[in-house]
Amino acid sequence: MEDEYQEFKLRLAVGGPVARGRLLPEKGSNGSQKFLVYAGAPARGSVMPSYAERRSSSNRLRTQLIDEGKLQPSERWPGHLQLTEDVECGSPSAAAEILLGRSANGWTRWQTSDDRPLSEFMTGVWAGPNRAWLVRGSNVAGLDLVQRLWLPEGRVTLAAARLRQGVEQGTSKEEVQKFVKEDYESTATYSQQPALVEELHAFLSRIKPGDTVCTISGGLLYVGEVTGPVEQTVAEDGRSNLRRPVEWQSAGYAYADLPEELQQKLSVQHDVVDLTSVQALIKGLGLSDQELVDESEAIERDPSVEIPALTARRELALPEPTPELARELLVHDVTWLQEVRDLLWDERQLVLYGPPGTGKTYLAQKLAEFLGGGPEQVKLVQFHPSYAYEDFFEGFRPKEDPETREVAFRLTAGPLRELADLASREGNRHVPHFLIIDEINRANLAKVFGELYFLLEYRNKAVRLTYSGDDFALPPNLFVIGTMNTADRSIALVDAAMRRRFAFVELSPRTEPTSGLLRRWLTAQDRDGEPADLLDALNARIDEPDFRIGPSYLMKPGVYREGGLDRTWRTKILPLLEEHHYGEGVDIEKRYGLAELQAELAAQPSRFVTQPGDIVWDAQPQAES
Repeated sequence: MEDEYQEFKLRLAVGGPVARGRLLPEKGSNGSQKFLVYAGAPARGSVMPSYAERRSSSNRLRTQLIDEGKLQPSERWPGHLQLTEDVECGSPSAAAEILLGRSANGWTRWQTSDDRPLSEFMTGVWAGPNRAWLVRGSNVAGLDLVQRLWLPEGRVTLAAARLRQGVEQGTSKEEVQKFVKEDYESTATYSQQPALVEELHAFLSRIKPGDTVCTISGGLLYVGEVTGPVEQTVAEDGRSNLRRPVEWQSAGYAYADLPEELQQKLSVQHDVVDLTSVQALIKGLGLSDQELVDESEAIERDPSVEIPALTARRELALPEPTPELARELLVHDVTWLQEVRDLLWDERQLVLYGPPGTGKTYLAQKLAEFLGGGPEQVKLVQFHPSYAYEDFFEGFRPKEDPETREVAFRLTAGPLRELADLASREGNRHVPHFLIIDEINRANLAKVFGELYFLLEYRNKAVRLTYSGDDFALPPNLFVIGTMNTADRSIALVDAAMRRRFAFVELSPRTEPTSGLLRRWLTAQDRDGEPADLLDALNARIDEPDFRIGPSYLMKPGVYREGGLDRTWRTKILPLLEEHHYGEGVDIEKRYGLAELQAELAAQPSRFVTQPGDIVWDAQPQAES
């Protein structure tokens, strides 16, 4: 530190009283640098409900000071307490916590007179705001260091068995890389060394006092705060070890109850993992919304900015389908839409399957836009036989340099990676995002999805990506809707693994909402119901359900121009049926021809009679072609 006796101030609340103190050169038993709070410093008269559990050591010191009369009701600041003498605390955070009566990061809360935080005066400390980290210690050489050492002694350590002596905090990544190459040449493979460099550099130089540190032991997540610089210890056998002092919260959090995004990051298989992207979720563990608001109000912050921990815990939700949506989509019953919505919520992946012309793509798009809040949250891709993982997720693609005009292969994100990055962006995590995969069964699915197959089933896990090497997990707010054509025999059926990961919903001319779709559309268009009768008569003559004709063929304006119905029947519908019966010797015109069906209907009484109370469909959307 530049001046270990420099004075720092701490304001209890916006416009509230100010305490003063300074950092001491002495260190506590676990290596934390001590902090002296001056006599006369004000303290809040009450504590947060979670204070005793989350900050048990600070709570004990505060209670002891009150019992000994060193922290008494203040005459100067009614409703507050006041120190009657100087008090030595184990760390800047502990000093801040006994005054504030809640969890506090003393490295940022103690500031100079010109509002510079204490952390800026520490040598060899990584610049920037505080971060959050996972450090694994539950299975190190067969020992659970968390229970054996870290929690009892207030430590966090990282094995650095062969790292040379004298490595200091703030060592650059280039220096660490050199040390690892020389010191671990015979004990770490070429693939192990880069990961070792990242972990040692993070522990030595990126982690700093005031950062949050997490670890897992016995199915519990333990959370603490780094309270001092890194130290290197060397055992008698010459093996090195790195350690930092930590003030741990006294209670752990059940892993199974943690938010899914946090579980995803904790599943990354490294000894040191940056958790800053889920730092707000960690901050909110064990705290009520009101406690988070109370903590925020005590900090001089822009009131227009949302509290990160509250924003992060905002629950994801899919809106309930409405009767208005059912009318717009010409769906017979809102209950059917509710079931589709529930399947998406439970499975997060769904396939709409059926013959061509049943409105699969149209329904998928409209439903996704409704559930996601608009088209901005929806991306559509269409699979085809040459579609690959590199097209869908990420891969090296030829790119032209805008300056040199040279073409080189560069790592490029595909539509799924782009949408996943958008969905996981801070502020978007409670907003549903949808990927629509049209004709999902036209591609080699195992080839396209690759390791993403695993993530579709295990949404709370992360995997190492093939090309970038990043640890990736599908965001909880990313939903996938596929459409699948069941009539084309040249398309492979999806395998059992795919069926296990997706819910399947049939759209067939034999069942609602498809069977009555054309009739509802004709009613909404104020047209005669004959085309619906013709379609029903046609499908009654087709034995195989997958080859029945969908209503979309007859839901286009061209059908209702002069000669349009006959033209559509001859050029769209009959060729499908000819292909279906190829080689069977069936007279297609006689069996399925328009004139034949019209003659049949003319000989029968009307089969569709409007009854009192029938729904009147007034929406006029365009159906899938």
